[in-house]
Amino acid sequence: MSVRKLKPITPGQRFRIVNNYDEVTTNKPEKSLTFGLKKSGGRNHSGKMTMRYIGGGHKRKYRIIDFKRNREGAAEVLSIEYDPNRSAYIALVQYEDGEKRYVIAQNGLKVGQKIESGEGVAPVVGNTMKLKEIPLGTVVSCIELRPGQGAIIARSAGSYAQLVTREGKYATLKMPSGEVRMVLIECRATIGAVSNSDHQLQVSGKAGRSRWLGRRPRTRPMVMNPVDHPMGGGEGRATGGIPRSRKGIPAKGYKTRSKKKASNKQIVERRKK
Repeated sequence: MSVRKLKPITPGQRFRIVNNYDEVTTNKPEKSLTFGLKKSGGRNHSGKMTMRYIGGGHKRKYRIIDFKRNREGAAEVLSIEYDPNRSAYIALVQYEDGEKRYVIAQNGLKVGQKIESGEGVAPVVGNTMKLKEIPLGTVVSCIELRPGQGAIIARSAGSYAQLVTREGKYATLKMPSGEVRMVLIECRATIGAVSNSDHQLQVSGKAGRSRWLGRRPRTRPMVMNPVDHPMGGGEGRATGGIPRSRKGIPAKGYKTRSKKKASNKQIVERRKK
């Protein structure tokens, strides 16, 4: 894992910091596990733009990822690959009967390594097991929130959670956000932090790169008219008032989570600001 700064031979490359992709071993995906993605450009079925700032972007093929890891037995890592649909790297694994699957790769996962899923599995990087079997203090990722649901938490590049305690039918996890919450011990998690932790060090360098990712230019609310946004209007450069969304809901610190939500009792400590 490493990044490098490009030589400033063009204005767009002057501040560009790119990933070296040291871990990636191939540039061709497994054909049987991919399909083409159809783009909407932010339009609905009748062609009306209903989502702003979406459009363009490079063609992508979607990789079918096994988030459930519900197949027991050992599988060999065939390759570590780049995935245009997520920030983390993915690993192509093959089981003994020849079946191939894509899984989220963890830091330290190597080609030729054997990874397992199920009960009685060793807590080694890349292995998936239930929280009741994982040693306390272990760094985990790709965590289920409900048994059999598939990985929901800590799936992006470099993210991880830590198993803090176990009591009764719940395990306590410290989440990537800093929130401490209880999760059922029957939920699965993968040992290790998600790969490509240098992803956050990359610098785009130019606006055109956002266009390649399918992001169109975004208009700041302060420069809009009052009819278009609560923060618009005013003579000269106005402060914009209280930061709020287009629909008037306050931002920056305003809590939108329902106080009656059933899972509130499972949150031991709120996330850090």
